[in-house]
Amino acid sequence: MSFRTPDPLHRLMLDDVRGAQKMLSGVARMTAMEGSRHLSSLVGAPVHLKCENLQRTGSFKLRGAYVRIAGLRPEERAAGVVAASAGNHAQGVALASKLLGVRATVFMPVGAPLPKVAATREYGADVRMHGHVVDETLAAAERYARETGAVFIHPFDHPDIIVGQGTVGLEILEQCPEVRTILVGVGGGGLAAGIGLAVKSVRPDVKVIGVQAEGAAAYPPSLAAGHPVVVESPVTMADGIKVGRPGDVPFALIQEYVDEVRTVSEDALSSALLLCLERAKLVVEPAGASPVAALLSDPEAFRGPVVAVLSGGNVDPLLLQRILRHGMAAGGRYLSLRLRVTDRPGALATLLAVLTVADANVLDVSHVRTDPRLGLTEAEVELHLETKGPEHCREVADALRDAGYTVLG
Repeated sequence: MSFRTPDPLHRLMLDDVRGAQKMLSGVARMTAMEGSRHLSSLVGAPVHLKCENLQRTGSFKLRGAYVRIAGLRPEERAAGVVAASAGNHAQGVALASKLLGVRATVFMPVGAPLPKVAATREYGADVRMHGHVVDETLAAAERYARETGAVFIHPFDHPDIIVGQGTVGLEILEQCPEVRTILVGVGGGGLAAGIGLAVKSVRPDVKVIGVQAEGAAAYPPSLAAGHPVVVESPVTMADGIKVGRPGDVPFALIQEYVDEVRTVSEDALSSALLLCLERAKLVVEPAGASPVAALLSDPEAFRGPVVAVLSGGNVDPLLLQRILRHGMAAGGRYLSLRLRVTDRPGALATLLAVLTVADANVLDVSHVRTDPRLGLTEAEVELHLETKGPEHCREVADALRDAGYTVLG
């Protein structure tokens, strides 16, 4: 099965997705569907997590990449394939190419997380570092395709990619036949378009809702305009859905099959990632946690049972550390304070005693005694504290003020 051109007018059908599912048998896993008691209590209805973060290569991307490469003509396979990606698509193309015996070249931006670069190489791809942003990397891959005849494998803007991703929707219907709402993260739109096509073709009563990060939300203005609109300089921690322009092919399908596209804040994304880690024991990247972020942001808006698609789990450990701190702060469990104290022996110990009484756990202390901003008898202390929630944060700040300290920020 292969569609020769990424024509948005081509009528993709349910049978195309079913054909992709057969092709992926023994290649892609039917990933687990896990219930979440915590999210269910918030929503007031059963909530299930579709764990594509546990898929081979750590995301759903293998599905579309394999279907696309498997559909190439013999002469196209002989020429090899090329892709550009900072992570998940790179690994999906690399493994799919290895399984199919096709030579793969993957361009990745300079500064891409080392674990993702290493994994892509381990799957057998020739990795080439180029550019500092994905647009530069993409241009290099397209230039390589023109110069060598290698087939460029787009991450979302091709029918074969979309029907491959749509197999996630068929699995959801099989694993949770009573589902009423499906939440899925949206970047370029390939996954949401495929799930919408598959699910709506069988169960038109099921709502399919896309989720984007507020700082990289190209779909709401595009849907309002009736055509893809570019969002300049998208900014979000969720690099897996940081796409400035919808793909032409998925856009047409999302117009037809997706009921709504919502946006979520960075605070909601980090809180969702933290919840997945603590409550579900699942490592999920920010893009993969976006459906959970939508549930946390407006839990009463969704008719259950709800399925939230955790689309990927490839997160750099250093980024994960920063996001977890951000999530703890957003949840009122991490408090940073800066205050002035009198510079005398025992002043810092007295301050820490106040925090002990307030039951705040001190994670880090910075004590500055020499600074042009400080008076002769002043010192500045910056504190990073672990707290128990928003109310406890207020109690800690009040305890410091009651003890005579001036909280600067």
